[in-house]
Amino acid sequence: MGIKFTNLQCKEVICVADGRRLGFIEDVEVEVPEGKICSLIVPGPCRFLGVAGRREDYVIPWGCIRRIGPDIVLVDIRHDECRVPRRKGFLPV
Repeated sequence: MGIKFTNLQCKEVICVADGRRLGFIEDVEVEVPEGKICSLIVPGPCRFLGVAGRREDYVIPWGCIRRIGPDIVLVDIRHDECRVPRRKGFLPV
């Protein structure tokens, strides 16, 4: 089964451990030589009314994904363990 990245971005990520809605997929991390998806990146919740930026992003390893449905992606992970500081700009190649 194949899926386009644009279709993956339209899916909401939900944690099956506690039912928390983590947000929508923003990006994916890919291993370049193999072309395998390593993890999904979901932006963290907004700070003060959305004007003070966002908190940490959620980086969800591919192995923690339980099901990809037509509208949602179910993951089995503790949301506080997959938070990483939000990146500023792009990483140099």
